Amino acid sequence: MKNCFYILLGLLILGLSACQKLDLPPLNVVQDKDVFSNTSGIDAYMARIYSQIPIEDFKYSHTTGFNNTFFGPPSATTGEAISRDMGNTTETFGYWADAYKLIRECNYFMETLPAYAGNFSTAQVNNWLGEARFIRAATYFALAKRYGGVPIVDKVLTGAGKGISELAESIEELKVPRSPEAAVWDFIAADLDFAYANLPETASKSRASRYAAAGFKSRAMLYAGSIAKYNQIDLTVKGGRLCGIANDKAVAYFKASYDAAALLKGKFSLYKKNWAAGDKSAQYQNFVNLFLDASSPENIFVKQYKYPDAVHGYDAHNVPRQLWGPGGYSAETNPTLDFVEMFEGLPKNADGTLQTLDANGKYLLFSNPMELFANAEPRLRATVIFPNDVFKGENIEIRRGIYTGSSAAGISRLVPAGSTAAYPTANLVTSAGSAQTAYTLPNGSKMNPAGLSGVFTNYSGSAGNISGFSIRKYLSPDKPTAEVLPNRSEQTWIELRYAEVLLNSAEAAYELHQAGQGGTYLADALANINLIRERAGATQLANLASIDEIRRERRKELSFENKTWWDMRRWRISDKEQNSTIYKILMPFYVADAGKYIFDSRFDERNTRYTFDPRWYYHQIPAGVITKSPNLDQNPGY
Repeated sequence: MKNCFYILLGLLILGLSACQKLDLPPLNVVQDKDVFSNTSGIDAYMARIYSQIPIEDFKYSHTTGFNNTFFGPPSATTGEAISRDMGNTTETFGYWADAYKLIRECNYFMETLPAYAGNFSTAQVNNWLGEARFIRAATYFALAKRYGGVPIVDKVLTGAGKGISELAESIEELKVPRSPEAAVWDFIAADLDFAYANLPETASKSRASRYAAAGFKSRAMLYAGSIAKYNQIDLTVKGGRLCGIANDKAVAYFKASYDAAALLKGKFSLYKKNWAAGDKSAQYQNFVNLFLDASSPENIFVKQYKYPDAVHGYDAHNVPRQLWGPGGYSAETNPTLDFVEMFEGLPKNADGTLQTLDANGKYLLFSNPMELFANAEPRLRATVIFPNDVFKGENIEIRRGIYTGSSAAGISRLVPAGSTAAYPTANLVTSAGSAQTAYTLPNGSKMNPAGLSGVFTNYSGSAGNISGFSIRKYLSPDKPTAEVLPNRSEQTWIELRYAEVLLNSAEAAYELHQAGQGGTYLADALANINLIRERAGATQLANLASIDEIRRERRKELSFENKTWWDMRRWRISDKEQNSTIYKILMPFYVADAGKYIFDSRFDERNTRYTFDPRWYYHQIPAGVITKSPNLDQNPGY
């Protein structure tokens, strides 16, 4: 047996020697010199790794991940909206293997480029290296906010040594342990600092500039500071604290976020091309155009789409039912009443809820559904489509049904307050689907109970509205119906805009003020919030009473931009907000004998409940990864 071992070892060594002597690249394989010795090759390499940045855009879903076919809006997991296809869930895909593939691509680029640096100017080389560090930082950010401390890999790991004696050592090299969570955030900060120092001031908005690096740092360090202050989950092993950051580091991270945001001051501005003080119509249109104008001075870093090479399906999935295209999709994102009630300009009860009943508990009557929203904050109208508002030249018909009883003595609540009960059949005409039976009104005219866009009672298959509101933000206002298809939209995704940087700065400044850091932090936070509110058409605040005011402003401004999900997690409030929670909807009914509308504010009649398991603040490290590297400690609760 021993002789057999030596024979096998000898054959293996001979085999390795032979492989080394005959290690000639196939003629059909692209070699380093083909890529790194010319700008075209490097541009192609960079385009590929840019395309893999983990951006949660139009093609991101909690279930399918990045760059996939849309299936359920992330906003339907945060209370911003409800959806037919997305309910209570956390991310179910594992972003680990793809992340480390991209990190390896970045490391390989950074290790290989210097050998060919003589072919380019110093500025070109520094720019490319800065871009690689930016992309690596964005990838580690995606890992850290999901898993906490992860292995820091800052070089290419080959997995094979130079000879048989080094083979075991090289395999061990691949088993990189998890670094403490704080170390990962510090690593992200260092990469972004390098990027800021080496990237140019101006670049295509789809390529990293030094200000994109600074903006991303303001975002990342705000996240780290929040974890240090609010996280209650701990995983400490011999190597350090893998989940959680020491509380005494919070101030340093908030200060880093604040300082990074300050680097963009005077370099970008809020979009106000169509804005006019006191003009709600202009302010509404300005906020609509913000998300469609490629020349916006607010955009810092974007992901571009252009038909036919790069497309998404945002319009097809989200237009109201009456505007759907040949693909047969629509109304996937339905804003909740909870979200709408955050905004100004709506008639409110003392508790801040929307006022739909009079002092006697009877429904208020409106000649037109838009009367209820006549004074709504322009930013809200530019974010959601109200019942009977105009989009693409059409009044968007959203109704739950027709009330056929007498309204002479007023109409009492159709279902008890706080109930998720079904509506009664007496005195109500509703519709199961878009093939409706028209109801004859007292004046002899006909009306479809649910209107052209729903609400339909067969929620699962009708592709109609289910909350009383439709999404407006990002929808193309001039796309022909024939082009409202799942793979025909080409709006640019704005991953980072100046409004977020102002909000990052305001939140970090307020946290620093609360931590007793003195200075002008409180005044700075208020000034930034009022800049946002002015553009939105909201009233100016005289003071900031709590961090909640900043958080609420952030949730309004960045709504449906896939930011709220992570904000709720870093603030550690998801388990509190989503504790057997049913979100509210607003159901418009036409009153036949009065020729007017009533609105029923109620809980989602589908009885969809949202619950957040606190262990979800840190994701499960994929079981296959743990199997391959047993030295990686699993996160708590899995």
